Amino acid sequence: MFDTVLVANRGEIAVRVIRTLRSLGVRSVAVYSDADADARHVREADTAVRIGPAPAAESYLSAERLLEAAARTGAQAVHPGYGFLAENADFARACADAGLVFIGPPAEAITLMGDKIRAKETVRAAGVPVVPGSSGSALTDTQLADAAREIGMPVLLKPSAGGGGKGMRLVRDAERLADEIAAARREARASFGDDTLLVERWIDRPRHIEIQVLADAHGNVIHLGERECSLQRRHQKIIEEAPSVLLDEKTRAAMGEAAAQAARSCGYVGAGTVEFIVPGGTAPVGGTPPEPPVSAYYFMEMNTRLQVEHPVTELITDVDLVEMQLRVAAGEALDFGQEDVRLTGHAIEARICAEDPSRGFLPSGGTVLRLREPQGDGVRTDSGLSEGTEVGSLYDPMLSKVIAYGPDRPTALRKLRAALAETVTLGVQTNAGFLRRLLAHPAVVAGELDTGLVEREVDGLVPDGVPVEVYTAAALLRQAALTTADGSGWADPFAAADGWRLGGERAWTAHHLHVPGHEPVTVRVRRTPDGGTEILPAGAEHPLRGAGGVPPRPGAEDRFTFHLDGVTHAFAALPDGTWLGRDGDAWHVRDHDPVAAALTGAAHAGVDSLTAPMPGTVTVVKVAVGDEVTAGQSLVVVEAMKMEHVVSAPHAGTVTELDVTPGTTVAMDQVLAVVEPHAEPQGEPHEEVTE
Repeated sequence: MFDTVLVANRGEIAVRVIRTLRSLGVRSVAVYSDADADARHVREADTAVRIGPAPAAESYLSAERLLEAAARTGAQAVHPGYGFLAENADFARACADAGLVFIGPPAEAITLMGDKIRAKETVRAAGVPVVPGSSGSALTDTQLADAAREIGMPVLLKPSAGGGGKGMRLVRDAERLADEIAAARREARASFGDDTLLVERWIDRPRHIEIQVLADAHGNVIHLGERECSLQRRHQKIIEEAPSVLLDEKTRAAMGEAAAQAARSCGYVGAGTVEFIVPGGTAPVGGTPPEPPVSAYYFMEMNTRLQVEHPVTELITDVDLVEMQLRVAAGEALDFGQEDVRLTGHAIEARICAEDPSRGFLPSGGTVLRLREPQGDGVRTDSGLSEGTEVGSLYDPMLSKVIAYGPDRPTALRKLRAALAETVTLGVQTNAGFLRRLLAHPAVVAGELDTGLVEREVDGLVPDGVPVEVYTAAALLRQAALTTADGSGWADPFAAADGWRLGGERAWTAHHLHVPGHEPVTVRVRRTPDGGTEILPAGAEHPLRGAGGVPPRPGAEDRFTFHLDGVTHAFAALPDGTWLGRDGDAWHVRDHDPVAAALTGAAHAGVDSLTAPMPGTVTVVKVAVGDEVTAGQSLVVVEAMKMEHVVSAPHAGTVTELDVTPGTTVAMDQVLAVVEPHAEPQGEPHEEVTE
């Protein structure tokens, strides 16, 4: 085994790899950019080396600086994690040339499987079924469009290099091909430095199932079962589980052998994943897979690295995949065979990302003020976060992963939903609450999954506005702040502004609350003769009953509860006067400024203004001042966290202001341009008819 290993990555995967290195007694070396100088992976490693400024191109993507760090610290091997240079064949070769072991497959396997076009041709020759699509590499835009029309719409545009859904575009309208091809090339070039594309037939309502493989340098290749990864958004996985409820033992064995054959076909060594697409309806849940099994699934690609979702496989097989990577890279042979692999229980993972579901899942950012990450009793959190972490727009938006294990799928689902309710990342908007609601969706509970389910159901999974619970809690906390007490805890009843009056019912105290981007709300609170509390939210006809009276100020008690629509909500007090809600969305209120201090919303720009939907960098500007534009015409492209967003004209008109150029860094809601609408034509009045 190695003495020292450099981890060429950041965030939760760096922390994860360091954990296994420590368990094996191997010295770990972290690397960091200026943006990560105080990051968790830096603090947890045995030593750390600065490799450059914040931009990834000048730090985490610099092979030269990574190799220098390895030389300075005496590292014998490099673990690339996933993302960045994990699937970069040139980096793997550079490690070998520098006398370092690259903890991953041979560079030749990375090159072959990293080219999706060659990969499909290779596995097809090995007898593995593939998705129908274009053939040949370096196709021009015209050739891609022609291939798409020949295959038949809808089609999926995919970068030949890279993965993670970056640059993938589903095209249903042939008239959109030119624009979508151009956009896919831009994203592919930005993410992977290679804009080569291929086109594949789009399979409606497919399931995404992948097989984990392990191969050593002695010719042994095994698989560790499958992972169901059908719950996706924008072609990126957000929930993964193992095993899949779709497969029976016969199909599992057939797909596993196909995956092993794909690994053999490219001379694979290490841990890798072979991804398959299963057409919808070919094998219903609980039903019998079609005959022959090979007709039920198609090879999509092979990921020549550790996968984000590897923990679910670890939990059901009791195999540490990072440890296996290290042992194989050190030259050891696998010490168990296919017959020794047992799948026990069920595991489900949720990816916590810095994004705002209420704003179309646009990337978010900020400083982590409070952090609570569940662990234990069948729950595991892999995270790179700590309190004080700055989440910016330079790197991938995934912050952590919450994984739950149980003896069966229903138990694992319950545990994960409960764990997400306990997960808190204050100061940074995340998708934790959205994922919790998704896991309670009837189709998810039943295991009736497909890759389009999230997009179809998204509107019902995103709350419309601020939950009334938040306003209610804020009003209760503000009411508590009106009560004064001396050091003994005694409160002067005549000094308390609690609505008490002589000879009658207590008066209602009105609390006017405002969340930016939403209309102001008034919540009324009053004490009852028996010491309880009544709350009258805006628009409610009847008051709600508070539990235990108005809560004391933080320090006197560490929690309070209130009842709303038959549900009890709990808020916990923190030392700084902050109160923390347990609802899966991590609502955060302060006693001195209950709502506005914790919640943010879009500033109201003029209706003619185009604003940045997220903090990021302008990559494309398609217009100039004075240009005439049509409603919906794309004008500016903003990129953040490896995601591209097109900003379109709100209406037909003239561009009268343009405040950005390619390369401009913008903040969320910053005005990018102004489109002055055309004057309404004057004509004869007409009568509107409403059907």
